[in-house]
Amino acid sequence: MRVIFTCGGTAGHVNPALSVAQQFEAHHPGCEILFIGAERGMEQRLVEQAGYPIKTVKVSTFERQISWKVIRHNVASVFKVPMGQYEAAKIIREFRPDLVVGTGGYASFPAVREAARRHIPTAIHESNAYPGLTTRALAGKVDLVMVGFPEAAAYYDGIAKRVAVTGTPVREEFFTLTRKQARLELGMTDSQPLVVSFWGSLGARYMDRHTVDLIARWAGEGRRFHYIHSAGRDYDGMTAELESRGVAVAGNELRPYIDDMPRVMAAADLVLCRAGASTIGELTVLGKPAILVPSPFVAENHQYKNAKVLADRGGVALIQEEGCTGDQLYEAITDLLADGARRAAMGRAMKELAAPHAAEDIYRELETLLK
Repeated sequence: MRVIFTCGGTAGHVNPALSVAQQFEAHHPGCEILFIGAERGMEQRLVEQAGYPIKTVKVSTFERQISWKVIRHNVASVFKVPMGQYEAAKIIREFRPDLVVGTGGYASFPAVREAARRHIPTAIHESNAYPGLTTRALAGKVDLVMVGFPEAAAYYDGIAKRVAVTGTPVREEFFTLTRKQARLELGMTDSQPLVVSFWGSLGARYMDRHTVDLIARWAGEGRRFHYIHSAGRDYDGMTAELESRGVAVAGNELRPYIDDMPRVMAAADLVLCRAGASTIGELTVLGKPAILVPSPFVAENHQYKNAKVLADRGGVALIQEEGCTGDQLYEAITDLLADGARRAAMGRAMKELAAPHAAEDIYRELETLLK
């Protein structure tokens, strides 16, 4: 059996594909798996780290703002489309897949479209509550559309041949540790709660500036809880700003990147983060109450729509980035830490939204295409 997974742009598109690839390996030992991504995309690093081969095609994003710079970018992107399609066709012709699965991002478009044109079984998975441009463009061409949120299914009425609600796969590492075990591994032997924050794998400069204010107030008020923040590319700037304010932060409290995210999130009592679908999947399977600040810079404002689904069910507190301050974040944290009953209710609501068997469910749906 040969299977192509194609994805790119963010870890939220890549990680679900990796989880399903592992299912195929478990059920079909010896099957051949190939990934297709974009040149210079982060998917190349993530896929290679997971031990799978990856080939790349030329693709580019299409911006929605109006400016001469954006117009030039979009014109250049148009000229890359035929080349990406040609490269995807060559890969498919040489690999001869039995199945092609796209999990989002512009990189998935040429391979899925080419496979559908050749009548190879095809499927796409949309993690977000609102479908992205790529999945909307492919929905009428593929054999199966799978969605992470039940609310997303209605967007494909009258377009897709078949829609299945599967949830979004979460890496196996998120199922291995209890809160107690994770805290012990992090060296936390007292009863103080742990708050964890991150604004994406690369960080977010605007939110990290507010996080500096949050950390300064947390330190100034006696460190009433354990705190870990992942700063991404803003780490050096945040460290320098805190030092200029006379705030000393330990290396495990302010990190460039949280490499042991499954352990840290398992230990957490409250999480502050964006509202990407992959992160939401992790929060729900862990049953973690969260304060979500959706990124306003993503296509179709989909992170707000993701967060709104959880907020409407009582699982998260939703704060919009516009007007957000460090003081607002700090007060939202302390209010929730002081209300154990509310946090417990939020955790239960998150668990009710979880799809712990999403990878297996997606695998089974894909098996039906092969049969």
